[in-house]
Amino acid sequence: MKFWLTLNFEPPELLLEYARKAEELGFEGVVLPDHVVVKERPRTPHPANFDLRADHLFVDPLIAYTAMATVTTRLKFLSYVYVVPLRDPFTLAKQASSVAVMSSNRYILGTGVGWLKEEFETMGQDFHTRGKRMDEMLTIVRDFWDDGYAEFKGEFFNFPRSGMFPVPERPIPIWIGGHSMPAARRAAHFDGYMPLRPLLDPDGSLDAQTQAEFALIDQIRAENGLSGPYERKMYLGFDLTDPGQARKIEERSGVGHLQVMRLFQDDVLRFDGTRTFDEKIALMSRFSEKIIQRM
Repeated sequence: MKFWLTLNFEPPELLLEYARKAEELGFEGVVLPDHVVVKERPRTPHPANFDLRADHLFVDPLIAYTAMATVTTRLKFLSYVYVVPLRDPFTLAKQASSVAVMSSNRYILGTGVGWLKEEFETMGQDFHTRGKRMDEMLTIVRDFWDDGYAEFKGEFFNFPRSGMFPVPERPIPIWIGGHSMPAARRAAHFDGYMPLRPLLDPDGSLDAQTQAEFALIDQIRAENGLSGPYERKMYLGFDLTDPGQARKIEERSGVGHLQVMRLFQDDVLRFDGTRTFDEKIALMSRFSEKIIQRM
C-alpha cells in the first residue's frame, strides 16, 4: 500500500517544507487540488457537499510541484484533480511535460471533467461538451508526449503536424478521477482510476457503486487487450489503526493507493484551520511511525 498526503489549502510558503517532510517520512507522494476561478455564491453545489469558498487557496499544482521537485528526490506529485477541459491541449501538454522533465518523471496527471459550471462559464469554456473535449485533449497530449510531435483532426481541435518539446523520458501516467460509470469507462483506457468518494470500511469492503466501476474497468481492459499495471486510489474516510488494516484493504479491494486527508481535517470534508504547522508535522510523523514504517 502506498500513501499520499493531501495538502489542500495549505499556505504556499509551507509547501516545500511539507514536501521535504513527506519524503522523509515515507509518503509515496503529495496531492494538490485545482480550481482556477471560483465564483461567489450562488453557484453549483459541490457534488460531495464540500463547503467550497471563493477565497480558498488554490495554488496552481503544476507550478507548486515544479518547486517541490527541487527540494526532493523520490516524492511523487499527483494532481487531484487537474480540470483538463478548462484548458487547451497545447498548454496542458507543454506544462505537464515540463513538470515531468523538471521532476525526473515524478508527476502523475490526475484529471477529471470538472463539476463547477460557473468556472467553465467564467473561463469561456463550454460546460456541456467538457467530457468530449477532454477525450480529444488527452489523445493530443499523449501524442505530443510520445515523440514531441502531434497532429489531430477532431470535433473540437484541428491542427497540422506540430512539434512541442521537451518530451518526458517516459509517458506521464494519467489517472482519471470521477464518481460515475462514464468516468470509469474513460479511466479504463488510461493508467489508473480515482473514485471521488471515501473508503469507509476498515475491512476494505467497497460500496456497490465503486465495485461496479472497478468491474467495468476490468471488463473494458480485458476486451481491449489492455494489460500491464493499473492503479486504483481512494481517500481514507477513517483513521487507520495499524498496518494490517492497510494490507487487508489492498488485498480485498485492489486499491493500492490511499490518500490521507484526516491528518489535516476534522472529518472527511471539513478542513481544520486551527492546527499549527508543528502540530500537522507531528501528525504526519505519528502516521508514518504507526503505519508507513511498519508496512
